[in-house]
Amino acid sequence: MNSLKIVRIPSLKTVEAFGEHIRASNLDLPFESQISRGADSALTRGLDFKGRSIGNRWAVHPMEGWDGTTNGGITEPMLRRWRRFGESGAKLIWGGEAMAVTPDGRANPNQLIINEENKTGLASLRTALIEAHRERHGRVDDLLIGFQLTHSGRFCRPVDKKQLAPRIAFRHPILDRKLGVTSDAPILADDELKRLVDDYARAAKIAADVGADFVDLKHCHGYLLHELLGAHTRPGPYGGTLENRSRFLREAVAAIRAIAPGLEIGVRLSAFDFVPFKPNPDLAEPGKLGPGMPEDFSGCLPYRYAFGVNQANPVEHDLAETVEFLALLERLDIRLVNLTAGSPYYNPHIQRPAIYPPSDGYQPPEDPLVGVARQINVVKQLKARFPGLILVGTGYSYLQEYLPHVAEYHVRHGHVDIVGLGRSALSYPELLSDATTRGSLQTRNICRTFSDCTTAPRNGLRSGCYPLDEYYKSLEDAAKLREIKKGQAR
Repeated sequence: MNSLKIVRIPSLKTVEAFGEHIRASNLDLPFESQISRGADSALTRGLDFKGRSIGNRWAVHPMEGWDGTTNGGITEPMLRRWRRFGESGAKLIWGGEAMAVTPDGRANPNQLIINEENKTGLASLRTALIEAHRERHGRVDDLLIGFQLTHSGRFCRPVDKKQLAPRIAFRHPILDRKLGVTSDAPILADDELKRLVDDYARAAKIAADVGADFVDLKHCHGYLLHELLGAHTRPGPYGGTLENRSRFLREAVAAIRAIAPGLEIGVRLSAFDFVPFKPNPDLAEPGKLGPGMPEDFSGCLPYRYAFGVNQANPVEHDLAETVEFLALLERLDIRLVNLTAGSPYYNPHIQRPAIYPPSDGYQPPEDPLVGVARQINVVKQLKARFPGLILVGTGYSYLQEYLPHVAEYHVRHGHVDIVGLGRSALSYPELLSDATTRGSLQTRNICRTFSDCTTAPRNGLRSGCYPLDEYYKSLEDAAKLREIKKGQAR
């Protein structure tokens, strides 16, 4: 049986108890003992970005939608999501929706596609966000709104939500086997990547036309551009050296600036990675997945299949190439960088620390606070090396009641510039606004990391907060999700 005992955050009734638990766990995770309000809060301070003001220090992360039309168009649930982005009070909207640059690059058949056909709909998303923000928070001239451009690569599912149609950058000895990628599955050719650069540029021009302030070239979570950064074994101009593995980025930046010269560019980056994990069946408790354990990598050393990993021991990170990549971003005059880690598909505990696993995951192999501290301290380390970059931090949601305490400390001390929230912003968009105005949170609305927002789409349903959000509770998908979870518990 799994012997790991995790102290749940809601059981820590006071900030003092939280601090005692942090010290007992020997974690480097400092925090403010009180939530500051108004102008006293570091989270409410503006931030200069190339002569513009970003009005505060929190962001809404981009998220992949499973609720568009089959043509990649917008729907009412999508509009509702963007209105909630505006209601949140966040002044940096990082990408909003994960927008596929080609139909075959979608992660699911209902993902938003950024193309001419959907241009009017894209404009309406931005308008809905701005109007909701103006109504709730007044000023909108200090909003910075980006569109995330993506190709899902190995994780493409453009036709069937449950069937991969992978476009891989290289052969991966573990992921190919784990995901059923056969040896006859074609590797994206160099000329296909060159054409994809043009697709990114066309998508960026559409983003600029409908009023986006920047585009995010998504290099995270196992998707194509992240996989290219790990393509050590790929021959030719897009593999091998880091110069080659970052070639697509450089070509895309040049193409975007040629076609949309006023558009800023950001990068969401998995700053480090680990080998894929799987549930350990020997330690599984009745009705539960086993705790995570690394896939057998003994025959794959040195581990040359990932970015930001210790090749001699791929359950540890190595930031040497991450530092080189951030230096490249500086040279390219890309100042907006959103840092995350790993992939939700093969090592979710380092990407999104949570106590309850998604249906295709595993029980935590470590206290999720360890994963939170890992991400926060990696960002701290990189911020010290790159004070001129605007770094957005990730992984805070598991902190729950104590999220504002930790966020305040790290922003105040210059360890991160902006704190980002993902799907927790949908069930409780006012979380950080409440913290900085009321000095407290509405505990009934706080995300408890049940992972329903991941389990649902893994089973072909729409992603949303089924435990807390009345909108998703009312959908027919809610009953289907309950049955799926009952079946998994048997």
